[in-house]
Amino acid sequence: MSGNGQTALVYGRNPVRELLAAGRRKVYEVHALESLRGEDWLGGDVPVRFVGKDELSRLAQTGDHQGVVARVHAYPYVAEADLLRSPGAVFCLDGAQDPRNIGAIARSIEAAGLSGIALPARGSPGITPAVAKASAGAVEHLKIARVANPVAFVHDAAESGRLVVGADQDSGVDYRDLEWPADPVVVLGAEGAGLRPRIKRSLGAAVSIPMAGKIASLNVSVAAALLAFEIARRHP
Repeated sequence: MSGNGQTALVYGRNPVRELLAAGRRKVYEVHALESLRGEDWLGGDVPVRFVGKDELSRLAQTGDHQGVVARVHAYPYVAEADLLRSPGAVFCLDGAQDPRNIGAIARSIEAAGLSGIALPARGSPGITPAVAKASAGAVEHLKIARVANPVAFVHDAAESGRLVVGADQDSGVDYRDLEWPADPVVVLGAEGAGLRPRIKRSLGAAVSIPMAGKIASLNVSVAAALLAFEIARRHP
């Protein structure tokens, strides 16, 4: 089951807890270990079936379920236009493919209190069970759009009056020196490849993260966290 159909899976203690707390999508059934019986966050109006560890691993297709798997409605993506109309910063992850990075970025963005994420409809896994797990459930509280064309999305963002800021380690100014607005669209390119030339042409600004060590670059999720909390610091 995946988010491309009507049902999906969410597994892991924090992801399922946040799924239930957010209440944005229908939860059909939760499967959990007997040891979780009586947990305050588990239950309510949602039917819970207590099963063994092997059954949970079979359902989740991984042993990384932390004792709980939920069968839920597909992830509620928002429309591109709705995401751009939402107040607050939006991160566009052009070229994002690693579920762990996407999840970690979502976790940082939600923790910083920012608005949402634009994910390419092609070349990106979307909000899979692995992404939800890596986000610790943060995806349940964010507005996330699948964009057909990231280049067009960035162009539309600029046309709408938003400042489009690209993370560019080669030519960007120190991210601490930028006059960050409250609602920028921040574009992160694929690790190694960076921003595509067509994306760069729509940028209103480019920023870099100064590094004093011998390593020349940061993991994209770490870079996203630094930028997200800088925006949050400027606009508490």
